[in-house]
Amino acid sequence: MATTATTPDTTPSATEPKTYLNYIGGEWRASASGVTFDDTNPARTSEVVARFQRSTIADIDAAIHAAEAALPAWRALPAPERGEILLKAALLLEARREALARDMTREMGKPLRETLGDVQTAIDFGKFVAGEGRRAEGETVPSALADKMCLTIRQPLGVVGVITPWNFPMAIPAWKTFPALLAGNTVVLKPASDTPLSAAHLVAILVEAGVPAGVLNFVTGPGGVLGDALTSDRRIAMISLTGSTEVGKRVAEICGRDLRRCSLELGGKNAVIVLDDANLDEAVKAVAWAGFGTTGQRCTATSRVIVHERVAKEFAERLVAAAEKLKVGDGLEPETEMGPLVNTGRVAAVHAYTEIGKEEGARLLSGGAALDTGDLGAGAFYAPTIFTDASAEMRIAQEEVFGPFVTILPVKDYDEAIRVANSTIYGLSCAIFTENARTAFRAMRDINAGLVYINAGTTGAEPHLPFGGTKQSGNGHRELGRKAVEEFSEIKTIFVSYPSLG
Repeated sequence: MATTATTPDTTPSATEPKTYLNYIGGEWRASASGVTFDDTNPARTSEVVARFQRSTIADIDAAIHAAEAALPAWRALPAPERGEILLKAALLLEARREALARDMTREMGKPLRETLGDVQTAIDFGKFVAGEGRRAEGETVPSALADKMCLTIRQPLGVVGVITPWNFPMAIPAWKTFPALLAGNTVVLKPASDTPLSAAHLVAILVEAGVPAGVLNFVTGPGGVLGDALTSDRRIAMISLTGSTEVGKRVAEICGRDLRRCSLELGGKNAVIVLDDANLDEAVKAVAWAGFGTTGQRCTATSRVIVHERVAKEFAERLVAAAEKLKVGDGLEPETEMGPLVNTGRVAAVHAYTEIGKEEGARLLSGGAALDTGDLGAGAFYAPTIFTDASAEMRIAQEEVFGPFVTILPVKDYDEAIRVANSTIYGLSCAIFTENARTAFRAMRDINAGLVYINAGTTGAEPHLPFGGTKQSGNGHRELGRKAVEEFSEIKTIFVSYPSLG
């Protein structure tokens, strides 16, 4: 039976962590299963940060039903009013930024300066999307016939299912949920089980800001069971997923059976090209940040460095020195520069690629092992790892590792660098370092990726610019910017005839 609560958690004892509830139809309620799961701190895996509902298909069904019921009234609300609610939510996020960031570091591990940035992205995009509520949503065009006008409007799709990952546990739920709501859709949000706390905070703030009952619903639990249930339900007009390419293919297959829309932001094997005229100081600094920031757990993380053979040795030596200086530890400690992986399973997965790299004949320069001594032994830590002398065909140069793992590939010239950069199934993000303006402009044309950076690393999105990739990094949709609202709406073309009756 559903239980109403005014907050998204139940009162803990003096020693017990909080137990958070689902949010369905305007009520914070326990799952139909009556079972919870632990949200743990990857810096100290024995520490339970909070407990969440292990939901079932019945909970997904209830959330979709609530979203359907709330849809007519929400879509009828003028877009500027929907935008005002989102603006209030952004301001609430801004007022609570520090506390939200600390909770995120505890459940996800990345350093506090990074979680502050994660929350700031949600704030910035909330403000941006709120303004979209007052932007012209269509166009008026002349007709080829007399006494007739033509126009387009945008309308909501219906109930949208949002499935989000653990690496940006507030920014990504925000940059999907905000435009979906602004466009007049209702939403069922299913966050990653490794990081439900940040999403719970976001939902609570949206509710406080005035999102009506049933418009936004929040369900936690196992991704496979709940994700399949949400994706396969024909009442869901669209699925917006950020995740692995393998999961994205499954979502596309399920949605494709009914020709329902899906927006997929998937994996990457992102490269930085360093030519022989590059500023190596800038290149090393950028690769160290883009490769080891967020412990390499970004879809845009630098995983490959394609370096001109004339500077490959010097670049590698400098990158190793930078990696070995990184302070690894608990993200809440101010001196920490790289935190843990999100869980111990990820430690094993990253180490498997270290073994693969050795077997393939690449040369390990640094790292390549779990960090399990002293305080680090209590968490999911892995050393910043660098391989060199790799070829483009190696698995470590083709497959997404999703950890602090960088592979250096020496090349002879620009043309070979571009071929290697474009040689994977992915096309999310790519960068080039060169002091030659002609080369930079050629690279803008030649690189096959949705995001291209000149003299910068492969990470760093801005809320007002489209975000997404080519090839198997996505299915052509773009998040952020004005395109975000368009993705969650449908164009309707209208013809108006007004011939004289005389």
